[in-house]
Amino acid sequence: MAHGKKRIRRLFHPAQLKLMNEPQVISENDDILVINKPTGLAVHGEGVDPTGTVVEWFLSRVPQARGVGEPRIGKDGKEIERSGIVHRLDRDTSGVMVLAKTQTAFDHLKSEFLERRVKKEYRALVYGAMKERWGTINRSIGRSTKDWKLRSADRGAKGHLREAVTEWECIQIGQYEDKSFSYLRLRPKTGRMHQLRVHLKAIGRPIVGDQLYAGNQLGEGGDLKLDRLALHAFSLVFALPSGEVQTFESPVPAELNAAIELLG
Repeated sequence: MAHGKKRIRRLFHPAQLKLMNEPQVISENDDILVINKPTGLAVHGEGVDPTGTVVEWFLSRVPQARGVGEPRIGKDGKEIERSGIVHRLDRDTSGVMVLAKTQTAFDHLKSEFLERRVKKEYRALVYGAMKERWGTINRSIGRSTKDWKLRSADRGAKGHLREAVTEWECIQIGQYEDKSFSYLRLRPKTGRMHQLRVHLKAIGRPIVGDQLYAGNQLGEGGDLKLDRLALHAFSLVFALPSGEVQTFESPVPAELNAAIELLG
């Protein structure tokens, strides 16, 4: 471990993640709250008073954090309740998230993310066998030509193209029901919407169970018996407002471990 970094003790076991569809607390102090977000839980809603979201849960636990962050207006012209939210995970992605309890902590964390000092690691199962042990996907992301709501890193993507870089490493390759799959470690260097999902689709290896981007590969090999997106935010490394650098981890959920075991 690099000098100055401190790895914290995990506070829960992967099997516990299926017991309830609400965040599990990994670490907490006066400035931040680090959670494991379960799959299927949205980070925030599109209205003033969202229900069933990370934000609602966060404010029920830390009501004094209401208003922390930056205001954002939804398509309906109303302000979206995003108190404490510094970064997002897709609804169907599980894993580590950090929320800010104070405006000072929010401003600090926002700077850490914008300056790309935060180190992020994900784990994913994808359709097909990777041809190399590791690599880098360096493809700008724009809008899909087929559906403006979706992102695309393919040639001909429309709209404003934004730089996006993802490093990947293949941990395991295997077969199930005569179909090949790969288990990957992913390290995004930028933070674009749907970046990992879009980048892996662009190289022909979409994430297992991806309803938006897997296309005709969805359902191959029975999706490894999964009924969720096979993407998990495994770790975050960043400096706290105090300056101390810490690593926060969320174990790979039990259902993804079961799918990995099917590959032998």
